[in-house]
Amino acid sequence: MQARTMVELCGVSKRRGAIQALAGVDLAVGGGEVYALLGPNGAGKTTAIALMLGLLRPDAGSVRLFGSTPQDLAARRRIGVMLQSAGLADALSVGELLAQARSYYPQPRSLADIVALAGIEPLLRQRYERLSGGQQRRVQFAVALCGRPELLFLDEPTTGMDTESREQFWRTIRELVGQGCAVLLTTHYLEEAEALADRVGVLAQGRLVAEGSIAAIRGRVGQRQIRCISSLSEEQVRAWPQVHSALREGEWLRIVAAEAEPVLRSLLAADSGLRELEVQRAGLAEALQTITREAA
Repeated sequence: MQARTMVELCGVSKRRGAIQALAGVDLAVGGGEVYALLGPNGAGKTTAIALMLGLLRPDAGSVRLFGSTPQDLAARRRIGVMLQSAGLADALSVGELLAQARSYYPQPRSLADIVALAGIEPLLRQRYERLSGGQQRRVQFAVALCGRPELLFLDEPTTGMDTESREQFWRTIRELVGQGCAVLLTTHYLEEAEALADRVGVLAQGRLVAEGSIAAIRGRVGQRQIRCISSLSEEQVRAWPQVHSALREGEWLRIVAAEAEPVLRSLLAADSGLRELEVQRAGLAEALQTITREAA
C-alpha cells in the first residue's frame, strides 16, 4: 500500500536572479518516510524547501502540500519547520518559547511530550540567548514539534549538536516516523542520511539527478573501498592501475578503486606484512561525488 503523499513538486522550475535554481524537478514525500535531499552548496536545496513552505512561488510547475497550496493556512498548520536560521526571541526562556509556540495551535502537543522528545528538560528555565549552538538547535526542534506535525522540514538539524544529542535526535525521528510522520531532511552529515533516510534525492545544478534508497544510490557507483594496515606508501599505491585514490590514516591505508581484485593481488604481492584487510562498496560520499560530477 503506497503511503499518502504529504508534499510534492511537479515539474517545478524557479529562477533566482540570473541563476536557474531549479529546473523541472519532480519530487514527492510520503507519510512515514524520511526523504533526504542532498547535494552540494548551490544545488537548489534551499530553494526547493522555500517552495514547499510557500515562501517562494514556482515559475513553472506546481507545489502541493497535503493536496493544497503551501500558502493554505490549514495545510501549514500540519507541518513543523526547523530551518538553519530560527528567528526565536533571544530574551525569552525556553519554557516561554514553547508556551508561545504551543499557543498557535488548537490542539498542541503536551509540554511533557515535547520536552521528552527533544531532550530539553534541563534547559526549560534558561534564556534562549544563553544556550550553546547545539542546545539552541534542540530547542528549535522542540518548537517544530509543538503542533503535532504530520510533516517535518529539517534543514541541517544537528549542526552544533554533540554526539549524545545527535543520537537522541535520531531516536526521536525514528519514533515520529514510526507514528506516521514524514520528514524532509537536508544534511551535510552523510552518516545522518545513512542512519535515517528511506529515500535520497540528489540535486545538482537545480536538477534532481538521482533518487532512490541509500543502497540504490551507492549501487550506482561501481567503486570499492579497500582498507588495510600496510607499510606501503600512498604514493606507491596511487600509481597502480584501477586505483582512484589512496590515503594514509595513521597505520591504516584507505584505497578507492574501480575494481577490488587486481588491487588486492598487488597489495598481497607487495606487502608480506599486510593485515586487517577490508573491502566494501564505495560509501555514500563517494557515490554523491561521482553522481554530481557526472551531472556537471
